Order: sequence, then structure tokens, then C-alpha cells
Amino acid sequence: MQSEAINLFLQVPAEVTRNWGWFLAFGIGLVILGVLGVFQAVRTTVVSMYFFGWLLILAGGIEIVHAFMVGNWSGFFLHLLVAILFGVIGFLLLTKPIISAEAITMVLAMFFIVTGLYEIVAPLVVHMQGSGWWVLDGVVSVLLGTFILAQWPATGLWAIGLYIGIQMITHGFSWIGFSLALHKL
Repeated sequence: MQSEAINLFLQVPAEVTRNWGWFLAFGIGLVILGVLGVFQAVRTTVVSMYFFGWLLILAGGIEIVHAFMVGNWSGFFLHLLVAILFGVIGFLLLTKPIISAEAITMVLAMFFIVTGLYEIVAPLVVHMQGSGWWVLDGVVSVLLGTFILAQWPATGLWAIGLYIGIQMITHGFSWIGFSLALHKL
């Protein structure tokens, strides 16, 4: 059986290539913000609770407007209920950011444990290619969830901020890599 290699070429506009430095600056900025987020994980967690609180209040307001715009149809009360739910949760995030972060961290820990168990069991049952990597990913997820849960509620103060910081760092390095690849073009 002959295997064929598929070559994919991405056409990058000249304007993007010329502005590689801006992508580099953006990536470096994200890395710096991510490092600050990691070292100020508690503050980052609280700020994220305020951000999501305002986001939910805004979404609730939009949902209320939408409910009245659609008029008398069967979805009116559903939109109104969602608007109230968004508003209440947003208000709780704004008024009780620490308790909210603790609750969200508990959900996050459970998510890691459940998805990790699935990632351990599913590849073994289905006999997927590269199942070892999936199982390893599942073990890491279960360990991470268990660690967060074992230290809960204290992890509620820093876990979300830490994960946001780490994500910003890795995203920043992705942009740095992209910009350096553009520079080589």
C-alpha cells in the first residue's frame, strides 16, 4: 500500500508578513501578563470573577431586551428566565467573588476528575490509536482534579487565576512562534 503525503500550503498575505513585529509584541505582552497572572493568582481569580459577573449582567440585560422584542411567543418566558438567571449569577459573582471562585473551582475539580476518568477508560474500551497518550492525559486530569479537590476551598482562591495565567503564557508563546515563522518568510 502506497501512502501519499499531503502538503498543505498556507498563503500568508504580504501585509501580515510585514507586520510580524506586532504579532511578536502581542505574544510578549501576553507572556508578561500571564506571568503577572501566575504570580498574582489570587488577584487574577478575583478580577476574573468581576469580569464574568459583569459579563453575565450584560448578557442578562440583552436577554431581557430580546425577550420583549420577540413579543408573544412561546419562548418569551424562557428568555425571561434565562435573563433572570444570568442577572442573579452575575450579581453573586460581583458581590461574593471569593465564594463564587470557590464554587467554580469545585466544579472545575469535578470536571477534571470526570473527564480524566473518561480519558482513561474510553481509549482502552475502544482500542484507539495512541491510547497511551490519552490515558496519560486522563491520569494527569484526575491527579489535577484530585489535588484541587483535596485542598479545596483554599484552591478556590488561586486555581482559576493560576490557570488563566498559564493559558495566557502558552497563548503568548504561540503568537511569538507564529510571528517568528512570519519573519522567516
